[in-house]
Amino acid sequence: MPGFHRGVATYYETSDGRRVDIDPAVVRTVLSLLGPPANPPAAAPVQPAGPLPEVPRTWGWMLQLYGLRSAGSWGVGDFADLAAFTRWAKSTGAGAILVNPLHAVAPVDPLPASPYSPSSRRFVNPLYLRVTDLPEYRDATAAVRAAVDALRPAPAADGLIDYDGVWRAKRAALTLLCPAGAARVPAERSDLTDFAVYCALVGDHGPDWRTWPAELRRPGPAAYAVADPAAVAFHTWLQRRCAEQLAAANAAADGMSVGIIHDLAVGIDPGGADAWTLQDVIAAGAKVGAPPDAFNQQGQDWGLATWSPDRLADTGYAAWRTLLRDIFRHAGGLRVDHVAGLWRLWWVPPGQSPARGTYVYYDDAAMLGILVEEAKLAGAVVVGEDLGTVEEVVTTTLQDRNILGSAVLWFTRDDDGRFLPPGDWPDNAMASISTHDLPTAAGFLSGEHVLARAEAGVLTRDVKVEWATATADRTALLDLLDAEGLTGPDSTDEEIVLAMHQLLLRTPCRIVLASPYDVLGEVRQPNLPGTTTQYPNWRVPLPLTLEDLTTDARMKQIADLFNA
Repeated sequence: MPGFHRGVATYYETSDGRRVDIDPAVVRTVLSLLGPPANPPAAAPVQPAGPLPEVPRTWGWMLQLYGLRSAGSWGVGDFADLAAFTRWAKSTGAGAILVNPLHAVAPVDPLPASPYSPSSRRFVNPLYLRVTDLPEYRDATAAVRAAVDALRPAPAADGLIDYDGVWRAKRAALTLLCPAGAARVPAERSDLTDFAVYCALVGDHGPDWRTWPAELRRPGPAAYAVADPAAVAFHTWLQRRCAEQLAAANAAADGMSVGIIHDLAVGIDPGGADAWTLQDVIAAGAKVGAPPDAFNQQGQDWGLATWSPDRLADTGYAAWRTLLRDIFRHAGGLRVDHVAGLWRLWWVPPGQSPARGTYVYYDDAAMLGILVEEAKLAGAVVVGEDLGTVEEVVTTTLQDRNILGSAVLWFTRDDDGRFLPPGDWPDNAMASISTHDLPTAAGFLSGEHVLARAEAGVLTRDVKVEWATATADRTALLDLLDAEGLTGPDSTDEEIVLAMHQLLLRTPCRIVLASPYDVLGEVRQPNLPGTTTQYPNWRVPLPLTLEDLTTDARMKQIADLFNA
């Protein structure tokens, strides 16, 4: 176990057991980011909540909602599309739907695309609103409805998702529909008003509150006095309508054994709304990432802010509990991205490379206890994304608490790199072929993940070595599928993809998920880690519209297979 000073690691051990000592200067810097020792907690200590009831065995779909477009949506999948897909999935016997994070991003142009770098995890991205389902649209005059309809954007010429064009069109339409009146900023602070004030100030001062005039860098009377009342009312209205449409999507899941599983990003934009409104419990200056490893020799800086463990404890974990409660209000479950972060996070000090960081430890009993408690109150399931190298205590504790881990085909291997037979997969897990950061089924078989990284210039090894590795991985997978009697020497790629899904069914995992990207043969993965503009991250739509997707024979084949 690593040494500590106020929860800051002075050394740590790598996955192969090698000890790495942290430069004392780094430890001192991270300690300074923690600030002075915390006062005694303002609330009673969190008591262990005991385990989630046992998660029901079921199957379902994993969605990138933005890519699920329909005849009624404006170039981006929306809450109405989610509700429609949920109704269809329920009719085919599915019990769960996992969606990408729906967190709010800064309301700027260009609109941030990554759902994992949110401005706020407590509020929702209004990009997902169905404009024509708003009561203000239904009650509007024919002239106003015509003006709104005329704003609908044309499909992007490159076939990708045009966030900027969609947001400009929706913002203009929503501005037309927002109720007029004598808008004023409420004198009393609330979470929603704080968020709306932040969004209003973004219009005048930009999305990073750290560059604002000094008197505006904290929510309070000065910021409330300066914020445009009409803009505050607009963003307040948007969030209320988002909550209504999200509730309607969640209601469409009534009767499913689990329902819609939301995704919680590991951190927040340090210049965003949550970092502004929650400054008392956010670690100013620190960014989270990962230490150096064989694939990322310089480590990783994710550019995200996170909780200060001392200050979070000092406030009785109120912000953590509120965040969870808000999400569970409209969810049947929650996937916690990088769940090991409830135990420890790799902090990167300001101006330092990711290699010049260290682990900061949290009170995992409190963090996990509140998570389990809120999930039990909501009757929801919890899934922890525990892929990669995690401490053994993470895996064993998730098991003890009936929190599902994550089992992904590409990663489920033995120490020699061979794919595990399905009987050796974990029981306490949610299983899938891939994730948003990994190759799709067709992409894996074709080597698209090698081509994409080579074209983006992010390979760390010679391309010939990468091709050799990809070929060996494909051969190893086919060997497993052959050994299971699921494929033969003449199997087509489409038959191999079907066999991958059959393999999932032979595992003991409690939830099994399929992705339309895999089923429909899309070769491009949603996100290519290590890239920004070199790859169309989060902009790859599903190859079929919602209407065509729900009648596609391949989608029905998987539903029939999983139901059997």
